Amino acid sequence: MTFAPRTTRASLSAAAVLLTAALALTGCTADAGGDAEPVDVPAPAAPDLSGGEALSQATDGALSRDVAPPLPEPGTPGTEEYDDSPETPFQDVATSPLSTFSADVDTASYSNLRRQVNQGVAPEGVRIEELVNYFDYDYQAPAPGAEHPFSMTAEVATAPWNPEHQLAMVGVQATEAIPTSEGNNIVFLLDVSGSMDEPNKLPLLAESFALLVEQLDEDDRVSIVTYAGDNQVVADSVPGSEHGVLVDHLRSLEAGGSTGGADGLLTAYELAEENFVEGGNNRVILATDGDFNVGPSTPEELTDLVEAERKSGIYVSVLGFGMYNLKDSTMEAIADHGNGNYAYIDTLAEARKVLVDEFDSTMFVVAKDLKLQVELNPGTVSSYRLIGYDNRRLEDEEFDDDTKDAGDVGAGHAVTAFYELVPADGGLGTDPGSDGGDLKYSEREVGSSDDFMTVHVRYKAPEGDDPGTSTEVELPVGADAFTSAPTADFAFASAVAELGLIATASEYRADASLDAVRERASSALGRDPYGLRAEFVDLVDAYRRVA
Repeated sequence: MTFAPRTTRASLSAAAVLLTAALALTGCTADAGGDAEPVDVPAPAAPDLSGGEALSQATDGALSRDVAPPLPEPGTPGTEEYDDSPETPFQDVATSPLSTFSADVDTASYSNLRRQVNQGVAPEGVRIEELVNYFDYDYQAPAPGAEHPFSMTAEVATAPWNPEHQLAMVGVQATEAIPTSEGNNIVFLLDVSGSMDEPNKLPLLAESFALLVEQLDEDDRVSIVTYAGDNQVVADSVPGSEHGVLVDHLRSLEAGGSTGGADGLLTAYELAEENFVEGGNNRVILATDGDFNVGPSTPEELTDLVEAERKSGIYVSVLGFGMYNLKDSTMEAIADHGNGNYAYIDTLAEARKVLVDEFDSTMFVVAKDLKLQVELNPGTVSSYRLIGYDNRRLEDEEFDDDTKDAGDVGAGHAVTAFYELVPADGGLGTDPGSDGGDLKYSEREVGSSDDFMTVHVRYKAPEGDDPGTSTEVELPVGADAFTSAPTADFAFASAVAELGLIATASEYRADASLDAVRERASSALGRDPYGLRAEFVDLVDAYRRVA
């Protein structure tokens, strides 16, 4: 099976942007708020940041791309904060035939795991669905002019880590067609506080946004807001074609002061509203380590702010940078509640992936508030477990509730979910009850249907009022979805999920092993034009050393 390459909007400029490395040496002195428990992260034994291009400070003060940045001096442990939701146990189909969750296209957890493992640190904050969704799969995209902006697919095979169970892979592939021909109205909201005064923070941030600038043209408008103890409008509605002007602003950034992120967000939203492009892409891109410590700073306070603003049609994406005081839980919450996505940038190669190779999927929403509801058939499945999506679960009745916010999917994005299934034992003890409502299988005599499940997807068009009206699509997953020879995509994605089970010490990891993960992934590399699958195999070896 071939591996479909990403499409790029524009090729990269051959010349690297040189940034000065003279940063003010002032740091944040107050702790960030939030309900998540701080996690002590020990300093690594060696400064190994393999896994992609990075920046380093050369002897002449310039920054190069081919050497990893020096790590902060070891010493005081950091206080990285993660919101580790408890994993969901197996559910009995007889009493809980529905599984409902919000789509998730974030990828931050994978690149953050890679950073931690390459530092020699046991990973924290692992969200299995983000590991799986980091990679591209060869799902067939909808044809131009299709009724719905995505296609659906499913495949079932024996669960690799538990041969007595089955594993169902459900994929939703969004169209690559851009939903608007209008320009971009983008506000760069950049954290320049003292906590960003590290080579892998502000210099990498500036270099990353320089790559993004290269993708813009005269139809686009860019504003830049920086924030520390206060916030400053550095640029207001500069044409995207003025690359030199924008890069000069990025080159001049210096770090220092405390972190008042909430005021910066308000200023960024105000600029986005002033320069609003009707029918265009209006977006704030927040770049930070998440260490807010002035004004509203908890995830709850910040999400209240972005929820109030998202009705205006302005989305917010979040790019995380740095280590030791990374506030992952805060950044994920802002993106989730701001109709945006969250990525973690650990290297310049990752910045290129997110901001260049995946420019369209990062910037342009094609399906809003996308939810999935899977109805399991008690005739073939006795119990099941959705792997990952632990903080994306919804109540079953929220699937039909158009006022309930859910994940937004960008052009070319794919959403992949795995269900681990325990086969039914011939129908004994699997009576779904008489009050089946609208359930597809509730009135069937157990065993009369050989479907595994039916996948229901509900979404809204990206344009229109909020909350708007949703549309529902369904995909029956019948017996013919089962295969004893899984596709390369299934093999690779299940290997990624298996590593997630190991990294989270899942109660349900059964016979999961790094040997099995490596063997299955290395045999399913496909064409791998960006080398991401091969990099995953190397990451498994690095994880083995950490473990």
